[in-house]
Amino acid sequence: MRTRIRAHALDSGLIALFLTCYVTSAGAQTFSQRGFADVKGQLFFQDDPNDQPRYVGDALLRQEIFIKPTNWLRLSAGVDLRANSHDQVEDEWRLDFEDRSILRPKAALRRLSATLSGSHVTVDIGKQFIRWGRTDILNPTDRFAPRDYLTVIDNEFLPAFGVRGTVQGGNETFEAVLTRFTPSRLPLVDQRWTVIPPEAAGLTLSDAGSIFPDKTQQGVRWNHTAERLEGSLSFFNGYNNLPNFTIRQTSPTTLDFYRVYPALRSFGGDVAIPTQLATIKGEAAYLKSPTGSVQDYVLYVIEGERQFGEWMFDGGYTGEVVTREVPGARFGPDEGVAKSFIGRISYTLGPRRSFAIEGVVRQNGDGMYGRAEYSEAIGQHWRVTMSAVGLAGDETSFLGQFHHNSNGTIALRFSY
Repeated sequence: MRTRIRAHALDSGLIALFLTCYVTSAGAQTFSQRGFADVKGQLFFQDDPNDQPRYVGDALLRQEIFIKPTNWLRLSAGVDLRANSHDQVEDEWRLDFEDRSILRPKAALRRLSATLSGSHVTVDIGKQFIRWGRTDILNPTDRFAPRDYLTVIDNEFLPAFGVRGTVQGGNETFEAVLTRFTPSRLPLVDQRWTVIPPEAAGLTLSDAGSIFPDKTQQGVRWNHTAERLEGSLSFFNGYNNLPNFTIRQTSPTTLDFYRVYPALRSFGGDVAIPTQLATIKGEAAYLKSPTGSVQDYVLYVIEGERQFGEWMFDGGYTGEVVTREVPGARFGPDEGVAKSFIGRISYTLGPRRSFAIEGVVRQNGDGMYGRAEYSEAIGQHWRVTMSAVGLAGDETSFLGQFHHNSNGTIALRFSY
């Protein structure tokens, strides 16, 4: 409860700062805004034993505003409004600050931050997106970036509430981050993106809630940028935004489960080396639990990227080395796509149209994922996007277990 009170107090303070700066500088600030309304229809090609409906509709309205009262201060705010046909959005109307709900909120504070900048120093305070890493599809060092996994392979990032300071000098950049813990949002237990294990077949699964850490997370990163080499080293000390599950049988037909977020430390780095043939990119992190409640392992990515005219080719390999195993139930999409070959090809057909194909294939062939997407702008404000996703493989693999979830999607967006 104290964590929630502190969070709302900080949010309220930022809102007060935002409104004060807006009112006192109404005649001088630089104001900008952006937003869009997006509607999407999704058709799953097969029935799923855990979830019968095959049609899902989504609607999202996003509005963001930016105010720059002075040269050294920039204020940002954003709100999301959502609706869904498949019980993935809360029924009640409230403005969600914390991003800790099981369902997506109808109204959520997407962004609320103040950026203070000087000649070599920048400080971001508030709810913001913090991204680390350099590779595609999988970023082992990206520890401050929880995601919404309600639909596992079509996820988006969630913001974190905290402070980020950056100092830049020449080719060197030093970054320090302090955040309040934000969990990733997991698939719903009664829908097709949750696969019930065989030993739980016929039992009722009851959600007993989550135990959230009440301490802050910290991280530092050094980044070097030069003509022939870009690279960084990073350290993270906090919690895994993906939980371990504690399960207990409360009756002959009922299993209670609750989520626990283990302590996690990450030691990582990334590098990009341009060559005549391609840009070689690599990223790796050693992930360790100081309490021993989750396994210790190394995740790494090696890939090459090359552009030929309007074509962009990207391909590589994601690997994992487990240094200490810990048994237990957990949801791990980062490990699920490890030990896989990855690739992406995109083609720009002009200023308004684009086409892309991406895929992941496990090295032993037990799971695979592929997506093809075509997008076209219509007029100044409209864009239509059509995509098809295929999943296949063994039910014992992370990707293969979702083989019932191949689907097609069409989305229409109005931007303003």
